[in-house]
Amino acid sequence: MIDNTSDTAGESLAYKLERNTGSFLERIEKLWQRKWFRLLLAFLGLCLLAWMMIWLIFARDLPDATALQSYEPPLPTMVRAYDGEPIHSYARERRVQLEFSEFPAMLVRAYLAAEDRTFFEHGGLDYPGIATAIITNISNSGRPIGASTITQQVAKNLLLTNEVSYRRKVREALLAYRIEEVLSKEEILELYLNQIFLGRNAYGVQAAAQAYFGKDVAELALHEMAYLAILPKGPSNYRPEVHEQRAVGRRDWVLGEMRKNDWITDAQYNFAISQPLGAISGGGRRFERVGGYFIEEVRRQLIEQFGENEEAGPYSVYSGGLWVRTSLNPELQTMTKDALRQGLIRYSRGKGWSGPINKIDIDDQWPQRLASTFINTDYENWQIAVAVSRAGSGAEIGFRDGTTARINDVPSGLKAGDIIAVSPIGGNNYRLQNVPKVSGGMVVQNPRNGRIWAMQGGFDDRMSSFNRATQAERQPGSTIKPFVYATALDQGMTPATIIVDSPFCVYQSATLGRKCFRNFGGSRGAGPQTLRWGVEQSRNLMTVRAANDSGMENVVKTIKTMGIGDYQPYLAFALGAGDTTVAKLTNAYSMLANHGRQLEPTVIDFVQDRKGKVIFRSDQRNCDNCNMADWDGEPMPRPRPAGKQLMDPMTAYQMVDILQGVITRGTAQNLKSLDRPLFGKTGTTSGPTNVWFVGGSPDLVAGVYMGYDQPRNMGGYAQGGTLAAPIFRNFAEKAMTGMPKTPFVAPKGIRMVRVDRRSGKRVFGGWPTDDPKSAVIWDVFKPETEPRRTIRKEELLAQLEARKAQLLAERAAARALANENANRNRGPAQNDDEFLQEEGGIY
Repeated sequence: MIDNTSDTAGESLAYKLERNTGSFLERIEKLWQRKWFRLLLAFLGLCLLAWMMIWLIFARDLPDATALQSYEPPLPTMVRAYDGEPIHSYARERRVQLEFSEFPAMLVRAYLAAEDRTFFEHGGLDYPGIATAIITNISNSGRPIGASTITQQVAKNLLLTNEVSYRRKVREALLAYRIEEVLSKEEILELYLNQIFLGRNAYGVQAAAQAYFGKDVAELALHEMAYLAILPKGPSNYRPEVHEQRAVGRRDWVLGEMRKNDWITDAQYNFAISQPLGAISGGGRRFERVGGYFIEEVRRQLIEQFGENEEAGPYSVYSGGLWVRTSLNPELQTMTKDALRQGLIRYSRGKGWSGPINKIDIDDQWPQRLASTFINTDYENWQIAVAVSRAGSGAEIGFRDGTTARINDVPSGLKAGDIIAVSPIGGNNYRLQNVPKVSGGMVVQNPRNGRIWAMQGGFDDRMSSFNRATQAERQPGSTIKPFVYATALDQGMTPATIIVDSPFCVYQSATLGRKCFRNFGGSRGAGPQTLRWGVEQSRNLMTVRAANDSGMENVVKTIKTMGIGDYQPYLAFALGAGDTTVAKLTNAYSMLANHGRQLEPTVIDFVQDRKGKVIFRSDQRNCDNCNMADWDGEPMPRPRPAGKQLMDPMTAYQMVDILQGVITRGTAQNLKSLDRPLFGKTGTTSGPTNVWFVGGSPDLVAGVYMGYDQPRNMGGYAQGGTLAAPIFRNFAEKAMTGMPKTPFVAPKGIRMVRVDRRSGKRVFGGWPTDDPKSAVIWDVFKPETEPRRTIRKEELLAQLEARKAQLLAERAAARALANENANRNRGPAQNDDEFLQEEGGIY
């Protein structure tokens, strides 16, 4: 029997589908016959087409509104001193980011009254305002006006361009809807109040409050808030310097809108409109200018590490919002700057006018030209001016604000267009001041950790940005000698080793030929002297002999290891013929004071991102167990010493002790008046073209260099002890006031031995005195290198030999006297043989 059940079911299903489809089509056909249905379909099709067109034309490439949830505006980098006090900012835009809760409620209402009264009611668009704007734009042929809400302004400022077109307005409206979906009203206002441009290079309300009133937003009065609220429409239209009345009128309108909305009382309104505008000139509060050369070195290092602009990454200097803690000590920086400036002026005094700082063309635009040079100075009451014209023995001068004055008795070399420094002498008359042509650099460093406390790279960084402390490669002269003698100490010499101070010549090579060295001033030498004496008196001939005996390969290796420079093994480099910088040499002396342990000179302690996370730290040492919850009974944990041991600590201490003698009885005795443990070395290069002093205490080391940018003779009297050392003294007299008189601490193993200062021999009967030139001194030796006591037999033999030599000398003198008397009695010798015999042989 055949089962047809399945076939019958399939036919039934097909029938039902056909019947239902037919029924549906029939209903559609009936509806199509009706006009309203066809119109409805046409309308829906047009809507769909319109939406597709809108998407293709306006919305297809709109930015993602969710990006605003993590938006971080460009923020300046804030620089702080060693104590955390803000001292500078690197910024191309003034901007300070605040949270919404930090904006006063009245300030928010002022902006709502001026920009978007219904902000908290609408969904991103103000439809009545849009309708009004459309009617106005149709009836006018000028620039289109808009009815942008605060949300639309956020969309335009952060995600779109400033293009003036209807297409941009449509995109702005679409994006405003999306922003309202992803951000709360408070978040939108926070973005707006932090981002909006308000003139004077101020972005955001906090920056504008500082720029116009020198206040934080929390300190603003009502009338000041109302003025800031009018600025988004066009800051240049309400500049207080030019359009004060217009600004007051618009401010009062905002106050009136606030009163209409019952956001302020009548009494508040009446008091606010009675107030003057109150805007200050000069752009508001700024940091006190300190450490120009230091701050520029910080900026250079930050750019090298993090980049300059947004394209370089999230931590860029001009948009990353970094917080930078530096090692700058503002007090020491001021002392450094003043000491170097006074030294430069002291040297230049009496040398006549050094010439103009720079030159510009003189025409109707000379004030702008002068201002655009950015040349300035903060030295005493000096001002920067330009010679506008010459008139007899005087000249008319002009300042950057366009005002003019007069100077009398000007040098013949002064010409129109010369930029000069002047100081007032009363009335409208000024005196020409001489900006030193000679320049120099100075660095002050902590020898315990390498942190640079102060840096001055010239007379004024606004006159010359070239930093002579870090960029000027100059010959150090005798300040290199401690590292030559340190090599000698490593090679077996001691402070008491005798070195002959006498003319020294050496054949260097076929190319260089024979080289003969001489002492400073042409002195031929003082004979055998101790190594200590040679350092204290800076004897070139003894230095060269020590370098030659120690091996110049070893000497230049020491110099390179200490970070001074990489030189060839020629003896001339032992006298400072190689180039280095003040910063490098100061750091090398700091390492001597640090017992030869490596130091990295740093100007930045650490860097934080805008959220406070540390992204860079100069001190990379770990401190194990420093964060223990409870004390474990063990000694307090401490970080391990930083850096490698670059020099034997005993060698380093020996050199420091010898360099103390330079201060007490050597070439830097003018520093004895500081009356504290000091070490240091002066330096003068051939010419002389450069003068140096580097040294300090266990707590502070400083280096000073003075010379011309284009090296030339400074005059025969120029020496490190007479020019550079007094600069250090001027600085140290102030910087070391109240500082403990800390002695230099010897490392483990050093032997202190009484020796005769001139001969270096060990002394057993005498004791050192407080007189630096005492015949007996304490000297420093490594173990097993100090002079030893001789046994009695050796002493007796030495005495016998000395007595024997004395007797022979006396006998020879008596014989010579007898021969002379005999010759006088018998007359002159008859032949050469007889004469030679009488004279004791050929000589």
